[in-house]
Amino acid sequence: MDPQLLRLAEERGLHIVERAGPTRGGFDPAHSIIRVTPGMSARTTRSVLAHELGHATLRHAPTTHARLRARQERQADAWAARLLISPQAYAAAENLRGPHPASLAFELDVTVELVIAYQALLARASERQRRAG
Repeated sequence: MDPQLLRLAEERGLHIVERAGPTRGGFDPAHSIIRVTPGMSARTTRSVLAHELGHATLRHAPTTHARLRARQERQADAWAARLLISPQAYAAAENLRGPHPASLAFELDVTVELVIAYQALLARASERQRRAG
């Protein structure tokens, strides 16, 4: 696993367990546990772990409310994308491969979901700049 992510988990007092579940990962705030599914690719494990660290850092509580859950998922993806994708790396990858999310994910060593989240962050930043100036 990614040493940077392991260090972040340790700093936050989180325990990482590899255990199969209904999804690729999960965060249990009551027990300070992040679960990742064993057998995933290194790229997927890295992205899922960062996403679950996002839930922990943002203090998300489990919910059955569909809208809140969807918002929490977007927030965790955005948090993970900012952590794992630097502006310089994204620009270099896009210059090399174009804007296609799957190609960028391969180049940036993250999942497609995180590339899409990063692209959404860029679009929001661009819109804010357009409005300001």
